[in-house]
Amino acid sequence: MAFQCQRDCYMKEFVTSVVSCCPAELTQEVNGKKETLKGFNIKLQDTILFPEGGGQPDDHGLLGDVPVFRVIRQGADALHFVTSPLQEGQELTVKLDWERRFDHMQQHSGQHLISALAEKFFGYKTTSWEMGRQRSNIELDTTSVKPAQLQMLEEAVNEKIRAHVPVTVELLSIEDVDKVRSRGLPEDHAGPIRVVTIEGIDVDMCCGTHVSNLSDLQVIKLLRTEKGKKNKTNLIFLVGNRVLKYAQKSYNTERSLVSLLQTGPDQHAEAVEKLLKSVKLLQKTNLNLLREMASLIAQNFKNNPQSGNFFSLHKKDGDNEFMNILATELNTEETLVFLTVGEEKGPGLFLLTGPSGPVAELGPQVLELLKGKGAGKNGRFQGKASSLARRGEAEALLQQHCKRLNSGEE
Repeated sequence: MAFQCQRDCYMKEFVTSVVSCCPAELTQEVNGKKETLKGFNIKLQDTILFPEGGGQPDDHGLLGDVPVFRVIRQGADALHFVTSPLQEGQELTVKLDWERRFDHMQQHSGQHLISALAEKFFGYKTTSWEMGRQRSNIELDTTSVKPAQLQMLEEAVNEKIRAHVPVTVELLSIEDVDKVRSRGLPEDHAGPIRVVTIEGIDVDMCCGTHVSNLSDLQVIKLLRTEKGKKNKTNLIFLVGNRVLKYAQKSYNTERSLVSLLQTGPDQHAEAVEKLLKSVKLLQKTNLNLLREMASLIAQNFKNNPQSGNFFSLHKKDGDNEFMNILATELNTEETLVFLTVGEEKGPGLFLLTGPSGPVAELGPQVLELLKGKGAGKNGRFQGKASSLARRGEAEALLQQHCKRLNSGEE
């Protein structure tokens, strides 16, 4: 069965009725965390919302005034996940998120065009493809694509766009499946075979939504190639409105760099190269200063007869390198050293080093006080602190241990 969205990819509203409404759950990622949403799977008499498939993400839209969060295909049916129940038999208007749909149409038809010409010109077959949120990727069955080939391919696909080549869709019977190019049918496929034809260029089996003329693609930009899996090459590309957004973003970045670097766009690379050299020189100078500072602090501690066997220091603007240099300068075989860097009551880094026995015993306690994450071995315990607010308590804990140790020795 072909859905209405496949028969007319440009339809933005459609009146249909609810066939069934069943309780369901949807697992989705929100801010990097998986969340389970409780709701309902709605089956309609027909739909203009495309269910995910063929490398193309699903459509978004409304069933009446109820938002659709996901559309999947189940055999010959499309299931629309919503969070509010709908009555069986209820008539409603399906409204399509056209901006999202048209973007998917541009990327998908663009992929068909690129794949067809890459195979025609160079014999590079497409083994898979992925439509990303910002850019898309075609996996080509070749170890590499030369820069000249990439340029030739980009010029050719854009020439076909300017030629206003028609794109048509037809349905074939299952017996005719071997007559067209495809990577196979899903196991649960039902009904006739849908074939997308770019006139004079490509005939391919596909379930996705497509433009009716290549002119609707506007423009294609082949960004770059990357090494893929199993000796294949990934071709990264943009189509249509994504190219315009990319150009605007690149221009905004360029203007920001002009302001920051005080040079024209043609001198940006040279200016950044000079800055990197300056940064490396400053880092080297800073490292030397850190070593000198650590050496002076260590010498001052060693020369003080009242120093004892415990050393503690907090440096707001320090880093791991400073702590490691200072720990190296101090005699940690006999001295318990507690170092922290970062905001006094905020996050930071810590290092506890010294005799292996006390460090192994006290390290986890310090870690708990600083609400940190870390580990230790061979007389070193270090990590990240979520909060240094209780640093004083950690220092007192270590001091008490050293005093008890000294009392025992005396």
